[in-house]
Amino acid sequence: MQKFTLLLLSLVLLAPLGIDLYLPTLPQIAQGLSTPVTNIQATIPLFLLVMGIGQLVTGPLVDNFGRKPVALIGLALYILGSVVAATATLWPIFLLARLIQGCAVCCTAVVAFSGVRDRLNGEEAARAYGFLNGALNIVPALAPLLGGLLAEAYDWRAPFWFLAAYALLITVIVFFWLPETRPANTLKVVGLPLRQYGAILRQPRFLAFAFANAGALGMVLTYVSLAPQVLMIEGGLSPVQFSFAFGANGFWILAVSAFVNKTIRKAGRPFCLGMGFITMLTGALLLAGGETLLPLAWQTHWALYMIPVAIAVAGLAFTVGPATSYALEPYQQQAGVASALQGFIQMALGAAGSLLMVALPIAEKTALALMMLVGSALVFIAWRCSKKMRGTVTAL
Repeated sequence: MQKFTLLLLSLVLLAPLGIDLYLPTLPQIAQGLSTPVTNIQATIPLFLLVMGIGQLVTGPLVDNFGRKPVALIGLALYILGSVVAATATLWPIFLLARLIQGCAVCCTAVVAFSGVRDRLNGEEAARAYGFLNGALNIVPALAPLLGGLLAEAYDWRAPFWFLAAYALLITVIVFFWLPETRPANTLKVVGLPLRQYGAILRQPRFLAFAFANAGALGMVLTYVSLAPQVLMIEGGLSPVQFSFAFGANGFWILAVSAFVNKTIRKAGRPFCLGMGFITMLTGALLLAGGETLLPLAWQTHWALYMIPVAIAVAGLAFTVGPATSYALEPYQQQAGVASALQGFIQMALGAAGSLLMVALPIAEKTALALMMLVGSALVFIAWRCSKKMRGTVTAL
């Protein structure tokens, strides 16, 4: 079973690698394609927007046609998108490549988490989900360093060739060794379960907690999208230095997540949501204050960006677990549909909010501070809702 979990991990990694590996190369891509860096920044939330929307479609597909065929289709699309990105000479072609990759990870992510549900139960399933989600926290810490080293040794196209080679290797492994895990009694879905989606969307409780997740993710996506511009172009960091700064923040999120896991059991979910609101609001105030109160000569220093970011992204760790559990708690018999809808709202609305902030004609730090304020407001609403809830948390 350990080998099976590692196979699923190889599919899960396609999404974070597709986001974080090329971050240090954003200015070089913009220069190579003769386009503003804001266009390249926009491909990050667009990638997740497509992934979020696609979850509503690929969920029924894996039940209708099986896990393995959908995984292979996703891998083929990922290879295609990576090769198109690596060979692109025009901005629209590069954008198309990123959209193809976003469609690809819809398939592979759904297959991976469906596979856990198919084969594992109880504590084994909990450990598998924890293992997969832990990998999603580690990759953002390490992938930018690998991407920066590849770009420094070759050029900005090298990370995309790496992604194509990785996906090709995983395709061979999946084709020969990944078993089909769809249960024989799986009910096929005709079209999209729109009636179930509509019924869940009419519940204010679900929307409050799903929007809190979307606000927290939108804040992180805005930070990720703007970080290369602020740290490398304005702050003067090299791609490798940027990778270390970005990676350190990834390990920080991982450490806060471990702390939150213990805090939930001792202090409760409402406390964690309250901390999420406070940390995101504090990060916004520090970022805006540094931009308006400190001398201009200081404002390009990397610390004036990364310290407020480190405080604010801790809010993501405090928010996502409690908010997700509250959102899905009433839907034990509709867990799959509710999970897909919650994931769609989190990714699609978070990405849309980030796209809006990146597109606004304001300074990068101002845009991020504004997104932090929006996220903190949504988490505050969720915290207020949580004060009225009653429930228990089971330690895994």
